Amino acid sequence: MKKFIVNTTLFLLFTIPFYIVSLTFWGRYSPSILKPNIIYKVGSYGHLYSRISDIKNYKDVDILILGSSHAYRGFDTRIFSKNGYKTFNLGSSAQTPIQTKALLDRYLDRLNPKLVIYEVYPTTFAIDGVESSLDIIANDKNDFHSLEMAFKINNVKTYNTLIYGLTCDLLGSNKSFSEPAIKGDDNYISGGFVEKKISYYQPKDFKKEELLLSDYQLESFSEIVQMLKTKNIKLILVYAPIPKVNYDSTINSKYFDSVMRKYSTFYNFNEIISLNDSIHFYDSNHLNQNGVEIFNKELIKLLNKNKVLTLKNEYKK
Repeated sequence: MKKFIVNTTLFLLFTIPFYIVSLTFWGRYSPSILKPNIIYKVGSYGHLYSRISDIKNYKDVDILILGSSHAYRGFDTRIFSKNGYKTFNLGSSAQTPIQTKALLDRYLDRLNPKLVIYEVYPTTFAIDGVESSLDIIANDKNDFHSLEMAFKINNVKTYNTLIYGLTCDLLGSNKSFSEPAIKGDDNYISGGFVEKKISYYQPKDFKKEELLLSDYQLESFSEIVQMLKTKNIKLILVYAPIPKVNYDSTINSKYFDSVMRKYSTFYNFNEIISLNDSIHFYDSNHLNQNGVEIFNKELIKLLNKNKVLTLKNEYKK
């Protein structure tokens, strides 16, 4: 038995460093088609690299916005600023509660918000979170919270990309990287918002589906709610508008609403305001700038009406 333990230990002492070195070499020099389980893209879609870099310019904000691409494409920090709110948008592509928790663990104390608006899109409570984890590993620093996130997701892509990301951090591979504010039709706005060049959606039929929420995503979500409660930070949950053809495709959307209301104040803007699929959206999920402005102004009206925060400037039409 003693010999077995010694041999196993020696084997691990050899294979772990060998695996890390081999994975780093393979991740750096092999073509993408040959490394499907290492997906490391600095400056990838969504401007997360710019958003994380921008955090150093913000602290003690009035509002912190969390959530998926519906957050960073749907909550325009300029509109909130005009209405007296100092706001930072910490949304990221396909962000699930597991990634939200990791980001809050890193940056909540720095940003120190009076209010958190958490954009809760039902799908982010049903998916595994792999896509978002890869985005954060490549575009943010990696630490204990990255490791905790990887263990919760428990996927080989996340593990491999994290190992590769840690070696890149150690070697300072991305120190000279600079992400342009304008990439294609996207324009990064200071404070975390990404403005899309105006375009319009042509609605298509959606298949009817039942929403099934993941237990481990709800567990992380509960931890977030408790974290904010412990720090006496107000929390509002918002289901941002999506095209009606998409919204109506979920068979049990009322179920999702009932779950969210158990956690905190919840506003489903698909039921509060009426938008036109062809005029106010640019694809099957996201508001165009016309829709963003209507949605944000209505949300600010609601915050003002309910005196969630004292506004420095009165809302003006």
